[in-house]
Order: sequence, then C-alpha cells, then structure tokens
Amino acid sequence: VQLQASGGGLVQAGGSLRLSCAASGLTFSSYSTGWFRQAPGKEREFVAFISWSEGRTYYRDSVKGRFTISRDNTKNTVYLQMNSLKPEDTAVYYCAATTRVASSWTSDYDYWGQGTQVTVSS
Repeated sequence: VQLQASGGGLVQAGGSLRLSCAASGLTFSSYSTGWFRQAPGKEREFVAFISWSEGRTYYRDSVKGRFTISRDNTKNTVYLQMNSLKPEDTAVYYCAATTRVASSWTSDYDYWGQGTQVTVSS
C-alpha cells in the first residue's frame, strides 16, 4: 500500500493550495481518507476526513469554511483544497487511510503518506 501526497509549497497569506494524495495497493473506495498536519514542535493534528460511505466530510474548526476535502474513486485520489491560507496553517500535511467509516484519531488510521510541506508566509 502506498499513499503519495503532493501539492505543497510556499504561498502568501490569503492564497490557495490544492493537495493531492494518490493511493495504490488498496481498494480505495473501501477506505475513508483523512488529512492531518504537523507543525514543528507540535503533535500531529487532524484536519479533515471524507468517509468511504456516503462521502461524509468533517473538519477541524479552524479550517471550516476555508478547506474542502474531496475524493475521486476513479483515480484513487483524495484532495484537500485550501483557501484563505494563514501562517498558522504552516505544517507538513499527511494523508492517511482507514477502514473505519469516520475518525479524527491518528491511531485509527492504517496507512500514511510521506507528507508534503505547506508554508504560508505573512
């Protein structure tokens, strides 16, 4: 199983980025997928997930209305559209997959991507 995250970069505050996570080696449509992030010196935190069942989504409060998670099962890919970025969004972003219908806990996720750096300058 491999999850390949991409799309990170350097952007000014107020800008946008779109992260992608391509999955292989698993039945993607049977896995819920999530995005997490980890800033230097901080624990990894939940950002958003989308369930394999009905495509339900859930976000941490600080990104609601700015970030949108989506998935394309035909491409085995999950996306995170990030708008109105803030310096506090700076972190390494990780995608992950779980067989659970929904979870915001890192311990519930079975597979992880390698991470992509997002840096938001003020």
